[in-house]
Amino acid sequence: MENESTEQIALSDLGRQFVLHWGEMGAQWGINRTVSQIHALLYYTGKPLNAEQIASNLMVARSNVSNSLKELQNWNLVHITHVMGDRRDYFETSLDIWQLFSTVIIERKAREFDPTVNFLKKFAAESKFSEEEKDAKKRVEDILTLMETLSIWGDEMIRLKPETLTKIMKYGAKIQNLIRSKK
Repeated sequence: MENESTEQIALSDLGRQFVLHWGEMGAQWGINRTVSQIHALLYYTGKPLNAEQIASNLMVARSNVSNSLKELQNWNLVHITHVMGDRRDYFETSLDIWQLFSTVIIERKAREFDPTVNFLKKFAAESKFSEEEKDAKKRVEDILTLMETLSIWGDEMIRLKPETLTKIMKYGAKIQNLIRSKK
């Protein structure tokens, strides 16, 4: 049984293009290319793969795959599963694009956005902050207000059902036109 699970997945030319592009896109977003390609491979194939299968399909070193899988697990984008008759770990990702989107937003917010909001709150609460130039204080307070507002809005949006969020996104331009006409 184990020999079967090391076989290369039959990925079409279009499938390879998808995986390669996802890797490039991830690199543009600051994500390691191999990490992005592994996620794309798991999403595109739609089935659990072991590390050897991933390494073989992407033609990358097994150690690179291991490190990349750990990164994907840290981001809650990949989890371990098992296949009957095989003692190795298999890895899979959600096939629900909205769940993946939510996970990425939640993780990026927690890692990148929230620490800045917390810094700005502490910064503005410093006793010496009141001694700073009035215009500089205003700019810091403005960015803090904006980021807190975005944080609340983002948290609310991520809680919505995908159908509701899709409707909101589709109605975005109409809402903007409605608001503009009220001015």
